[in-house]
Amino acid sequence: PCKEMAYIPLDQDSKTKGKAAVDVIGNPLGKSGGSLVQQILIFGVGSLAAATPYLAVILFGLIFAWYKAANSLATQFEAATE
Repeated sequence: PCKEMAYIPLDQDSKTKGKAAVDVIGNPLGKSGGSLVQQILIFGVGSLAAATPYLAVILFGLIFAWYKAANSLATQFEAATE
């Protein structure tokens, strides 16, 4: 529900296309990309335990990027709804 708030200021056609793009492309690509990164790290360093610090750095980087994206989206949403 929260992710769909971004679609509110869009027209009906853009809402439909945006939701379809996220559901069909975005979610599977994110899951497979995360798995690929994890597998590369495991093969590269030898074990999941050894890859954990690298995964933590990647996780914190993604959290920071998500936070910046959410703030940017909030600013754009407020401008579009005014």
